[in-house]
Amino acid sequence: MATDRLNSILSHLKGGSNGLSAITQKNPDDVVITLALRTPLTKAVKGGFKDTELDYLIYALLKELVEKSKVDPALIEDVCLGNVNDGKAPYILRAASLAAGIPNTSGASSVNRFCSSGLKAVQDIANQITLGQIDIGVAVGAELMSAGGDAVKPFHEEILKNQESADCLQPMGQTSENVGSDFNISRETQDKYAAESYRRAEAAQKAGWFDDEIVPITTKVKDPKTGEVKQVTLTKDEGVRYGTTAESLGKIRPAFPKFGNRSTGGNSSQVTDGAAAILLMRRSKAIELNQPILAKFCGATVAGVPPRIMGIGPTAAIPKLLSKYNLSKDDIDIYEINEAFASMAVYCLQNLGLDHAKVNPRGGAIALGHPLGATGARQICTVLSEARRTKKKVLVTSMCIGTGQGMAGLFVNEQV
Repeated sequence: MATDRLNSILSHLKGGSNGLSAITQKNPDDVVITLALRTPLTKAVKGGFKDTELDYLIYALLKELVEKSKVDPALIEDVCLGNVNDGKAPYILRAASLAAGIPNTSGASSVNRFCSSGLKAVQDIANQITLGQIDIGVAVGAELMSAGGDAVKPFHEEILKNQESADCLQPMGQTSENVGSDFNISRETQDKYAAESYRRAEAAQKAGWFDDEIVPITTKVKDPKTGEVKQVTLTKDEGVRYGTTAESLGKIRPAFPKFGNRSTGGNSSQVTDGAAAILLMRRSKAIELNQPILAKFCGATVAGVPPRIMGIGPTAAIPKLLSKYNLSKDDIDIYEINEAFASMAVYCLQNLGLDHAKVNPRGGAIALGHPLGATGARQICTVLSEARRTKKKVLVTSMCIGTGQGMAGLFVNEQV
């Protein structure tokens, strides 16, 4: 038993030697996903969650996860939250998980790797399972951008002597303009990409493809004019703008004129509220509990890029991830790459030489929104749902990270 466990751990750490055949093999110690749920994504400040607190958002989602999974919550050994803007995240998660029915015998923690925090939470729980520290855990990504965040203070003068350290202070809009100008990605090209993201999201929403990944959330909304508070049940993403075209996007003013004229509110990710949760466990435990195995989590990796062009992070993280598992880009059936800005999304497609048909088939953050800490987990919900629908097998999610990094995760769909 000890030898089997050691061999399993080594295979997770090193990756398989035979590419596709290795990652599709099934081992009792595999880390698997048995449930992946998310809330609707709503417009920050003016959308359905604008008057909702982060604690309630997490509580409501965890309550749904416990009820839908039918797993005895006493078996959940740890819960990890990916969140960017709330310094009280660990307290909030602990209280919300207890209220959702997860007993005090479980742990709770938070992680922050900026836009990939949700995936980092998944990696944290998966690593514990791989090492035999826990059998079952929950990864959550959540962000209430309506609440705002802390401004970044200037660094110490000694740190600022290093140019790349100073570049970490550049606003995200500036880094987008840097990518556009450095790599000659025109405003027209960015608007065309964004219009396609909206078109795909509109088609997917109309067809009901998001329905199996979204759980309805009942909350309260205050009318800003009358002060009247109403109870509402939210079921759909709010950011999808039907009928958006490249021509209509071309009429929008630049969002960051101080730094350039290519990035706009129409071809950049939307400021959004939302959450996602992933239930992970050892394969043997899932079989024992008669849980449906949605996917195998193979692993994730991070890679660095220059902070001033942070958006190109996936071009470093994806090849690094694939190399660890002896895969080629063509072995992947679906890519979910976070559309922080059209500039970086276009660059990633071009640099990696990806078939656009394989990338964000339901649209991405430009159309759906980007609740910072939630997106890394939200992408997993979306890519697994799309894989079930299309019978695709090998999946990659990736995102750029604000200080000049990229993160990517590898999954194998088992619903085929």
